[in-house]
Amino acid sequence: MDKELLAMLVCPLCKGKLKYQREAEELLCLFDGLAYPVRDGIPVMLPEEARQLSVDEKLHDSPGRMGDA
Repeated sequence: MDKELLAMLVCPLCKGKLKYQREAEELLCLFDGLAYPVRDGIPVMLPEEARQLSVDEKLHDSPGRMGDA
């Protein structure tokens, strides 16, 4: 995904930053716990198209997560 486009995109619900998951082709909003799909290189920024993140996904990708000791 284009880095300039990614820098401009925000969550449509909370207007927060999104984290791009290349392997899953999703844009994650950790605040709202949603994963927006990227289809054929095009972000689908519709809340009704997003999937709910699991608790494990939220914790794993959390910006405040501590590293493995």
